[in-house]
Amino acid sequence: MHAPDFWQTDNMIARALSPASWLWRAGAAWRNATTTALHPGCPVICLGNFTVGGAGKTPAAQAIYDILAGVGHQPHFLSRGYGGTQKGPHRVDPTSDTAHDVGDEPLLLSQKGPAWVSRNRAAGADAITVAGADVIIMDDGLQNPSVIKDLGIVVIDGATGFGNGRVLPAGPLRETLASGFSRVRAAIIIGKDKTGLAKQMPKHVAVFHAKIRPENASDFTDQKVLAFAGIGRPGKFYHSLRDCGAEVVIARDFADHHFYSPDELAALRKDASRAGAMLVTTEKDLVRLPLGDRHGIKTLRIALEFDDLPGITQLIETVFANGA
Repeated sequence: MHAPDFWQTDNMIARALSPASWLWRAGAAWRNATTTALHPGCPVICLGNFTVGGAGKTPAAQAIYDILAGVGHQPHFLSRGYGGTQKGPHRVDPTSDTAHDVGDEPLLLSQKGPAWVSRNRAAGADAITVAGADVIIMDDGLQNPSVIKDLGIVVIDGATGFGNGRVLPAGPLRETLASGFSRVRAAIIIGKDKTGLAKQMPKHVAVFHAKIRPENASDFTDQKVLAFAGIGRPGKFYHSLRDCGAEVVIARDFADHHFYSPDELAALRKDASRAGAMLVTTEKDLVRLPLGDRHGIKTLRIALEFDDLPGITQLIETVFANGA
């Protein structure tokens, strides 16, 4: 889904929907109260969002993996596998699994390192420990109470922040800020902090700033492109292309995690040809395409770059120093 505009301001629609948010909050409270949390025996670093929509969690998880691997650890990713049919626990095989099987994000993460999907997160964490990992990077599990986390990190889009600060459906929050902050020790703000996020952080939360760095920006400089994306915030992708010097002559939005039909891809190719433009999409969108349909479609490869890499590395290493 794409975030509605009214989620960004405290308006009449948001106020009218606020009573419905109590149902969402009550359901979460019941789940927390009736779930027994387990620890797999190796450290669990959990990255997640307080809000729905794209905040940059996948590149953040990849960056944490690089930090851990760089200092000699053996991290594995754990994901629910949203959008896939595999219930798990299942180790993703990037050579044979598809996004229909395991979801787009786990498939993309598996290109970085070992990735697992499991609807039952506790069972998935146990399977990862048996497989020999010495640390788990739990993808999007802050609101999941079944696994005890040694380090919770919230990833936040600096441009949109927490929106109007209200819980679904009145706003973009999955939970109240008080609830969310009680379970994290750090926040990663991606991009410019346009809503004053750093000032809203509790004292116990370490704040790290990061930016998305294109790795192949020169591929798009002075090029006409037809850009298409089925992600939480497609506008971020188009803006990144323009920052690379591309002329985005056509931009096509699709639903988050959208699986493209042959007719849709044919229409995109036809429109790009007419406009004299190259077809460009995100890495996450590309893995949702069958291998045979990827020819002629370029991707903007991205990586997350921390302003204070030593600082976040030191924080991550505390989960081992504490004997987790």
